[in-house]
Amino acid sequence: MVLNSQEHNILKGYNMLIYFAGTMIMYEPSEECVIDFWKNGIIKNLPVSSSNPNFIKAASQLRESCVDKSTCSQKLIEDYTRLFGMENMPLAPAYESIYSEKVTSVSGLNGTSVTEFYADYGWESKFKGKVKDDHLGIELLFLTLLIDKYIVLDDKACRIEMRNEIRRFINLHILSWINKWNKKIQVYSNTLCFKGIGTLVVACVEDIYSLMNSLEPNSN
Repeated sequence: MVLNSQEHNILKGYNMLIYFAGTMIMYEPSEECVIDFWKNGIIKNLPVSSSNPNFIKAASQLRESCVDKSTCSQKLIEDYTRLFGMENMPLAPAYESIYSEKVTSVSGLNGTSVTEFYADYGWESKFKGKVKDDHLGIELLFLTLLIDKYIVLDDKACRIEMRNEIRRFINLHILSWINKWNKKIQVYSNTLCFKGIGTLVVACVEDIYSLMNSLEPNSN
């Protein structure tokens, strides 16, 4: 039982977008980032398309962003610092525990912490001890790893279980708070770049959650 090429490419495309968004949230933007994603046209030609209104909005925001390439990187750095980088009061901190009302520390709705979820897969963030495990960038990186695991599985029962696990992770540790975080991004971001990234995260997570409920492996 294998994914057909279209399903494989769609999931790879979403993983690329999630990795891009997670990187932009984890690291202060660089000139190389602007060159790779904006100057080289990757943002204008996203690897997947979707009828999700959030995805359509994100694509529009990103395509209209970073118009002046000469000042884009500096504006991105300033916006990143305001949103995520200020030590005392960042305007849009990217931590699950800040937004999830029913969550204590980094525990999910069922009392399972995101750290425990990672441990179940034998995974530990390379930022351990520096960045808390419930940081959105780390959660998105873990999500890409789960999707990569799903893509290479060749057993139907294992695929079904992994789809359920991906949906469970998204439901417990991302969908429970991501819209609240994105509202802060839309209000406080000074650039369409980060507004688009915020909306893109929401859209990709929603789409993957839906895809994991609809994909059925095809027989060889």
